[in-house]
Amino acid sequence: MPINDDLVGLEKTAKGTWTDRDTRLYAVAVGAGGEDPGRELQFTTENTKGVTQRVLPTFGVIEGCRVGVGLVSKIDGVDFSRMLHGTQEVEQHRELPTAAQVITSGKITAVWDKGKAAVIETEAVTADAVTGQAYVTCRQSLFFRGYGGWGGERGPSGRTPLPEDKPDRTVRASTRTDQALLYRLTGDVNPLHSDPGYARAAGFSRPILHGLCGYGIVGRLLLNEFAEGDPAAFTALRGRFSAPAYPGDDLVVSVWGNGPEHPFVVDNQRGERILSDGLFVTV
Repeated sequence: MPINDDLVGLEKTAKGTWTDRDTRLYAVAVGAGGEDPGRELQFTTENTKGVTQRVLPTFGVIEGCRVGVGLVSKIDGVDFSRMLHGTQEVEQHRELPTAAQVITSGKITAVWDKGKAAVIETEAVTADAVTGQAYVTCRQSLFFRGYGGWGGERGPSGRTPLPEDKPDRTVRASTRTDQALLYRLTGDVNPLHSDPGYARAAGFSRPILHGLCGYGIVGRLLLNEFAEGDPAAFTALRGRFSAPAYPGDDLVVSVWGNGPEHPFVVDNQRGERILSDGLFVTV
């Protein structure tokens, strides 16, 4: 089955599980405790006196994106070195437990013909395998270079306009030079993020940082900044990956708004826009 709009409606359901170790590893992989190991202990430890382990809400992308990419893997002959992450959103319905057995139900919701590329949009709901209660909904778009031109609809191309005034806050994080090697331990082993030869063949000078790693770092920063690190206060995080980040880059997050909705963008230390059309929402 080639990439075209006949793919819309394709579904996949998968069982999954995670442990309290998995959720701690994810927290460390997106920088928790990196600047101060004594902070964010609720995400990085399970045995600190007086501290109950909790889960960063963006951990919800792990199962959702696994099923989303799994849908795409059903397409014959797709060269995954041509795939780039376009957009990502995670919407939390209830706080994630430190360990769980889950069922994730995903589907392809749209396929757009961009001429020299194709965009596939997926949606996946991760729910408790016992109670059936939904934890998160993940929505993503995947950009495939060289797969357009079949005559389908181009799809939406609008961007969210930023407020005209200066950002209300700016927060910053430095990534590690081995950040991608650390993040791949959460399960995303795409060689684009670890294999120099594979990265060069895909058109990059060296392995790039996982988009979802940068996304998780930003989500953690904003959760601490606007919700005092309380996962129960998280509603949603979305953004568009505008350019690749590299391990070792700084992520500079410019944020607007003082209510429950906070538009934001992310630049690197060179002033290049890494993440655009960002929105962080609290209860």
